[in-house]
Amino acid sequence: MNIEKRISRKIFIGDVPVGGGAPVAVQSMTNTDTRDISSTVDQIQRLCDAGCEIVRLAVLDEEAADAFKEISSRVKVPLIADIHFDYRLAITAVRAGANGLRINPGNIGGRKQVEKVLKEAKAAGVPIRIGVNAGSLSREILKKYGHPTPEAMVASALEHVALFEELDFRDFKISLKSSNVLTTISAFELLSREVDYPFHLGITEAGGLIAGTVKNSIGIALLLHKGIGDTIRVSLSRDPVEEVKVAWEILRALNLRHRGPEIISCPTCGRCEIDLFDIVDRVEKGIQSIKASPKVAIMGCVVNGPGEAREADIGVAGGRGKGILFKQGEVVRKVPEHELANALIEEIIKMTKDK
Repeated sequence: MNIEKRISRKIFIGDVPVGGGAPVAVQSMTNTDTRDISSTVDQIQRLCDAGCEIVRLAVLDEEAADAFKEISSRVKVPLIADIHFDYRLAITAVRAGANGLRINPGNIGGRKQVEKVLKEAKAAGVPIRIGVNAGSLSREILKKYGHPTPEAMVASALEHVALFEELDFRDFKISLKSSNVLTTISAFELLSREVDYPFHLGITEAGGLIAGTVKNSIGIALLLHKGIGDTIRVSLSRDPVEEVKVAWEILRALNLRHRGPEIISCPTCGRCEIDLFDIVDRVEKGIQSIKASPKVAIMGCVVNGPGEAREADIGVAGGRGKGILFKQGEVVRKVPEHELANALIEEIIKMTKDK
């Protein structure tokens, strides 16, 4: 089943196409102090290794804006400068080499300040993300709607869109973020009927690894399944590398994009007679740098194990103290339990070394 994608305008963040039918791009944000250049560059590299295609950095003052230039010179991935409250930082970031800006026009100053930012961005060919957050709507919007409803968020976005268009700036994408999954979904659905600009999806302040993964997966996946969304960022109170991993799993589950091996493993039950959790953990760590995407089955018993392993590109089905290694549906050999993880890792590496 193919998802019918909403076709939006195309923009470019650096060399990454966004919208216009381009693949959904994976984005994250550093949580280092941007003024700490070395730590920030190191984290950006880890994000890239995990598959991050666009990285956002907080630019909170002039020192951070100055550091942005040095950081930009050390990495290849497109960088977005995240700006709040001071329009001058946005201008400095553009001049420092930012590939994109994320601003909330409502807190960056009045019309004159926004116009100065747009003029600088347009001259440099730098796109902007209009960020609308349920927690920072204007007093006027909240007075009219009472609460940060989906309609209130859309009204705020349309105000900003009207201003940008009036100032002849159309190189932008839009995000509508709330910690409430259903509010976020409804807001994007409503806005998708009003504009054709690309959308950046995410659930803000979603929580830690478990709660955050659930909220982001539901919100982002439901929208993507409706064809809505051009870039995504999974927000977790965690190392941002984990955000990238979850994002790619969402895209894989929807068959939109694939990166890295797909591991199919059973939750275990009383029939399991091998230490499956340890094997899965070791295999995950051993193949995390592989970009090819074979299907890998790690099964713990004879009920579903052999069938799942045979359907995968490669896999193991465990038994009492041993397991059977399968490859392309054929039995390769029996392997003692303590060697299962390493044997599977070695075979996966062989299978993917030229891919």
